Amino acid sequence: MARPRIRVIPLGGIGEVGKNCTVYEYRGDMIMVDLGTKFPEEEMRGVDLIVPDISYVVQNIDRLRAILLTHGHEDHIGGLPYLLPLLKSRAPIPIYGSALAIAYVRAKLDEAGVTNLAQFQIIEPRQQYRLGKHFTAEFIPVTHSIPGSFAIGLKTVLGWLVHTGDYKFDPTPPLGPPTDEARLREIGDEGVLLLLSDAVRVERPGHTPSEAVVSETLYRTIGAAKGRVVLTSFASNITRIDQAIRAGYRHGRRVAISGRSMEQSTRIAMELGYLTPPDGVIVPVDVATKLPRDQVLFLTTGSQGEASAALARIASGEHPAIRIQKGDTVIFSATPVPGNEETVSQTIDQLFRRGADVIYSAIEPTIHVSGHASREELKFMLRLIRPRFVIPIHGEYRHLSLYRDLAMDVGYGEQQVLIPDLGCEISLGRDSARREGTVESGAVLVDILGNRNVILRQRSEIAKAGVIIATMIVDRESGNLIAGPDVSAQGLDGQIEPWVLERAEEELKKFLEKRQKGGFSYGYLVSRTKNVLSRQIYRHAKMRPMIMPVISEL
Repeated sequence: MARPRIRVIPLGGIGEVGKNCTVYEYRGDMIMVDLGTKFPEEEMRGVDLIVPDISYVVQNIDRLRAILLTHGHEDHIGGLPYLLPLLKSRAPIPIYGSALAIAYVRAKLDEAGVTNLAQFQIIEPRQQYRLGKHFTAEFIPVTHSIPGSFAIGLKTVLGWLVHTGDYKFDPTPPLGPPTDEARLREIGDEGVLLLLSDAVRVERPGHTPSEAVVSETLYRTIGAAKGRVVLTSFASNITRIDQAIRAGYRHGRRVAISGRSMEQSTRIAMELGYLTPPDGVIVPVDVATKLPRDQVLFLTTGSQGEASAALARIASGEHPAIRIQKGDTVIFSATPVPGNEETVSQTIDQLFRRGADVIYSAIEPTIHVSGHASREELKFMLRLIRPRFVIPIHGEYRHLSLYRDLAMDVGYGEQQVLIPDLGCEISLGRDSARREGTVESGAVLVDILGNRNVILRQRSEIAKAGVIIATMIVDRESGNLIAGPDVSAQGLDGQIEPWVLERAEEELKKFLEKRQKGGFSYGYLVSRTKNVLSRQIYRHAKMRPMIMPVISEL
């Protein structure tokens, strides 16, 4: 009789950066680690978010024991409000994570009206949690760009499985403890069967700089600014928010926060004591806009060029309160996620057109540092815990391939380092690891139509369900409309009357005619096109087809 083997199934974060999700199975017990989102890439305009296909988990829901969260960034927790309803037959689902990650998830589930589907467990470092009959989980502190980040160890009779999450070895983190090297070494001494390692920064030699260098650069950059300062970063990058608030305060600037997700992240971090800004430094946006321009710092969402974020509206001159003038400074304290480079570049260009001085990594390298381990840190993790087998995760294919080469440089054989595909089943015994087939996996498209109104769309079903396509041509230099918009329907024969499309096209033209001087940022134009058309089509046809803006630039 064959001995039971552990199965590891990546459902996200493989061959891509984002929508991280990994399933572990042994003897009828299933654990899911992370359930994240991913930004749509350039060719997927009209899609709001992308989440993993968890059909396999839904089909085997009776085995699911818990969802474990490495930390509170969107690419690790953002899928929960959209996908947890698919698991409601097993609700409430136990969700384990740090106080900050759980608070972020609770807020998201509350907004979606599905908090009742979760049973929250705030974890403590070095404490062990029994999950089903065959897994025991332990959370090991690691350094990342958000406090409450953990590697997760799963103890089994075959040895430890260590899932690093996002990490680096930062000896001087501004918030939270450094990576717990002592505990990782102890786990290595006990015997690690498998390491799943963050690989996204494997191309970078040496060590990733400490977050402390960003504090110095922000202080210098904000101090040199003459007008208003607008700083954008990930909404959940609490470390960066803390650094920016303190730099602004030291230069006599009040700080206002614009963007719903950043407002929420900041509020939660303050409630939990991760952020302790000086009294009076944070003010509402409407108060900040009345202060002298050299006494204000705005923190905004939109560092990835997100179409609906505050910075996209600012770059398009459409923000209700914040206007950019010549002499103002905009700081991008984030690097583009792979696939978002063009969108971010277009937003930066639009801000330059409006007269801003724009600071970003290409001209000020330490305005942001990565939260991910570089090559020497990746090697150090391997030497620290000495796993028998290694699987690189969280990276595009080149990252995974380069990580395999790195592991082999450290002394691992080719059979010990497995590069997975999405949905592939990797089976492990005490002395062997092999592929054993695939499960249903891939990308599910999230179409957000309003508060608590979300549609999940499978790629394979889009053509069958029908699509509304809006085409237009925009002047690359000015952002002004050259031709269009033209609105047409594909695959919706007989379901939408021609006059409905004509009415929707008229409303879109009216909106575009109201555009501000300087044109729209590309992402914002896509977002508003989708919003205008979806509202009109639902009003007159009571349908919610997918809407794909196609915008060409000349």
